[in-house]
Amino acid sequence: MKTTDTPPPGPSDAHAATVPAQRTGPVGKGASAPAKKSEGQVLNVFSHGVLILWAIMVVLPLFWAVMSSFKTDADIFNTPWSLPGSLNFDSWGRAWSQAHMSEYFLNTILVVGGSLTGTLVLGSMAAYVLARFEFPGNRFIYFLFVGGMSFPVMLALVPLFYVMDNMGLLNTIHGLILVYIAYSLPFTVFFLTSFFRTLPTSVAEASIIDGASHTRTFFQVMLPMARPGLISVGIFNFLGQWNQYMLPTVLNTDPDKRVLAQGLVELASSQGYKGDYSGLFAGLVIAMLPVLAAYIIFQRQVVSGLTAGALK
Repeated sequence: MKTTDTPPPGPSDAHAATVPAQRTGPVGKGASAPAKKSEGQVLNVFSHGVLILWAIMVVLPLFWAVMSSFKTDADIFNTPWSLPGSLNFDSWGRAWSQAHMSEYFLNTILVVGGSLTGTLVLGSMAAYVLARFEFPGNRFIYFLFVGGMSFPVMLALVPLFYVMDNMGLLNTIHGLILVYIAYSLPFTVFFLTSFFRTLPTSVAEASIIDGASHTRTFFQVMLPMARPGLISVGIFNFLGQWNQYMLPTVLNTDPDKRVLAQGLVELASSQGYKGDYSGLFAGLVIAMLPVLAAYIIFQRQVVSGLTAGALK
């Protein structure tokens, strides 16, 4: 007698039934991969577009200022967006000599050079001790430096003025250097403390075992290893101290000891009344050149110093 019942599946039939189920996994992953890739490409194009737009916004004003410094006043007003027909260096000479930019430049180099050296030496020593040695009050001193970063300098201008006046440091180059050092130490100690913690302790321990003192270990072993961090924090302090305007305006009222930021304000007011706009642009470019040169020269060191802690 014949029946219509389906026979039970054999081993080959069971294996065949499981084949489609096994193939559905890779197919699903393959479908999601192009979607993720397209999203990454869109995000990449968007980020590059924002960076290009930002670069144009930064570079164009700088290029226009440099271009205008080589023009005459008539060319600046008649053809402000065109390239100069010939390089006019008379405006640079007037800004350098008649506008006293040479004196302001020398004063700024003395102030920034002395303050930057003192900031890096004192800041690195304090940061090394706070990062490597445990003693009562370690964290308290560290948080004092961190709190100094959030203290507005405007609140300290009036008492700082009277303190410097009583100490005979008002309107002096060395007095301004001391103020710049105190102003820059909190960020320097905060930055270098984190950097010194990333350096290997085995090198310092080996130096101590070989008979080196803590001072020699710091200056000859640990400080060279912290060179990327020193360059990074040095560039940030250089930019802040070179462009500092509020502190020298309050604490340095002597016309013979003005720095570049004060000189640019004086140049803008005087050259504006005289109508010497080419000399004003030349003075602006003179003040910008050291900052641009420092960043271009030490660009790689700044990036490596900022990422060294994360990589280690």
